[in-house]
Amino acid sequence: MPSRFLAIGECMVEMAPTGDGTYAMGFAGDTLNTAWYARRCLPADWSVSYYTAVGNDQVSAQMLDFLQRSGIDTGAVRLMDERTVGLYLIQLKDGERSFAYWRSQSAARCLAADKGALDAALDGAGLVYFSGITLAILSAEDRVSFMNALRKARGGGSKIAFDPNLRPRLWEDLDTMRASVTEAAGLCDFVMPSFEDELAHFGDADPKASAERYLAAGAEMVVVKNGPEEVICASRGGTQKAFQPQPVTSIVDTTAAGDSFNAAFLAEYLTSGNLEAGVDAGARLAAKVIQHRGALVDCFETA
Repeated sequence: MPSRFLAIGECMVEMAPTGDGTYAMGFAGDTLNTAWYARRCLPADWSVSYYTAVGNDQVSAQMLDFLQRSGIDTGAVRLMDERTVGLYLIQLKDGERSFAYWRSQSAARCLAADKGALDAALDGAGLVYFSGITLAILSAEDRVSFMNALRKARGGGSKIAFDPNLRPRLWEDLDTMRASVTEAAGLCDFVMPSFEDELAHFGDADPKASAERYLAAGAEMVVVKNGPEEVICASRGGTQKAFQPQPVTSIVDTTAAGDSFNAAFLAEYLTSGNLEAGVDAGARLAAKVIQHRGALVDCFETA
């Protein structure tokens, strides 16, 4: 398998409160978070790249510079003169986070509009990673193009990984969300849902039911995360295993718990083929991340 990890999705400007009435600007997004952690988990002979669309303005240039300084290749990113990147603002009340978004006209919504650029980005990827948010921000027409591009890449030898990351407010309606996510799962070698989302939006009785549903859709392997509870892993060969993560006693911020788990699991499994080691790597990294504030936590020196 080619040693290239490609993540596809939307990276946004993040405005986070500093505590003194001002805001600090950063960059984040679910697939970007996974790419950032994957770069730190994968061996040096693997490259990590990110595909999206951004503007041709200063803030977009800052975003690309951040990605490049993080060791993530941005050579395939599509530049659009008439658009820019999305933005979200974190609001805190009594310790609870809420978000305000400005993303309706973000360039990332057009990431699949240029079929040639998308195919070029996918060409030669060993692992292609995307999420339900990647799908949700696309138009119906571009969603079809994106799915077709994934089929082509998989036919050419790429492995495909998908976190459904169900966010109903981004979709036209719930039926479209469920149908699109199910179709996407059928294209994948790895589907990595969080049970909380599956329970809320598909009504699954338990994590095993989520795994079985995605296997029935055509997924090759399903890894169901469930907070501190057992991780359920199931494959089309009929194998189903449960792994209990070590408990975390001090939880500060659960942002990017699933994103970091996905990165460490995939990095370990792609290089060793060991399922138990993959789940352990994912759980250990997520445990460290949630003991710090923010999505991107440089906790690798203490690994």
